[in-house]
Amino acid sequence: MADNDRPGATSRIIRWIDYRLPFVSLLRHELYDYPTPRNLTYWWNFGSLAGIMLVVMIVTGIFLAMNYTPNAKLAFDSVERIMRDVNWGWLIRYLHMVGASMFFAIVYIHLFRGLYYGSYKNPRELLWIIGVIILLLMIATAFMGYVLPWGQMSYWAATVITNLFSAFPVIGHPIVTWLWGGYAVGNPTLNRFFALHYLLPFIILGFVLLHLVALHRFGSNNPLGIDVKGPQDTLPFHPYYTIKDLFGLTVFLVIYLGFVFYAPNFFTNPDNYIPANPLQTPPEIVPEWYLLPFYAILRSVPSKLLGVIAAFGAILVLFFLPWLDTSPVRSARFRPIYKKIYWLLVVDVLALGWVGDHPPEGIVVTIGHIATFYYFLHMLILFPLIGKIERPLPLPESIGAAVLREHREPANAGAPIGKS
Repeated sequence: MADNDRPGATSRIIRWIDYRLPFVSLLRHELYDYPTPRNLTYWWNFGSLAGIMLVVMIVTGIFLAMNYTPNAKLAFDSVERIMRDVNWGWLIRYLHMVGASMFFAIVYIHLFRGLYYGSYKNPRELLWIIGVIILLLMIATAFMGYVLPWGQMSYWAATVITNLFSAFPVIGHPIVTWLWGGYAVGNPTLNRFFALHYLLPFIILGFVLLHLVALHRFGSNNPLGIDVKGPQDTLPFHPYYTIKDLFGLTVFLVIYLGFVFYAPNFFTNPDNYIPANPLQTPPEIVPEWYLLPFYAILRSVPSKLLGVIAAFGAILVLFFLPWLDTSPVRSARFRPIYKKIYWLLVVDVLALGWVGDHPPEGIVVTIGHIATFYYFLHMLILFPLIGKIERPLPLPESIGAAVLREHREPANAGAPIGKS
């Protein structure tokens, strides 16, 4: 009898707490009953995957910090000790190291999905801006984390990247001196980067919560790019999208753990397994793959100051995208010109990554100039221009009607939805 009474007692306690602190009801509304557009595809899985990866990075980072020594003479050896002597230390470090690449891959796919389906447009401008802030914080966190192993590439990447701020007149050199904690990269630099690398993920977590609040204010965008017009356009988040997210998570974990167990150094420069040596410069100093496009833009501009401005501008221009894109239609499905031009941007960013990974000589320099020019042409000229000259296809009357039509007319599934 006591066993049967327990669930009721527990339920009463939860209701008592929830009446005074409505945490359970909030979670139920946001994660269980939350009305979600009924036509979301697997491209929408990457938002939840990014949140999961952030938690993985924070948890593994905390365990690594327990055994890491932020000292220029001991940092490299402390990382080796984590790998060799700490129980499961090798696994925690590989989860963290490979996780950084997986995290950026997920966020980049999430970002390009937003570009294709117009998720940055009214009324979701602030949602997009918060996402760009998260990307900037991720880049800063990843760079500082790359310095912590204190290998050759860590040391020289810190030297080169922090020196970029010296290009700014008047304030540049004081900023570099402050970042270094002196007049050269050394122990104070490592301590500062360790402290900031530990702090920034929690700031990112705060912005992610703001991102979720902004998302739930107007709901998710959808492949059709039209607003929800009634209950027939939505489904409860659970169980429909929790199952979908779990399937996506399973596929992602197969890929993620495949790299962790079979190719953990696939994304890592081998020079970083050599202790930092201020007297020996590596033949080629390159950042991690997820920063290569910005590095390519930096190198493609002859002036150091203009190169730094262009590299930062490549990200900052994303803040203004909701106003640069003048088309009233969100989804590229109904924008015949933009749908084609969009893929040129994807190819351009991949080309910039290839340029950043190769020495600046020969054809690499030419491709870098062209790709850099096109990136800003696309963002600053083509976005406003296409929105004015393009004639979009007719939009469907509602999400529910479009979904039902797709099921009723499978033979015409490839035809534009809403086109008579």
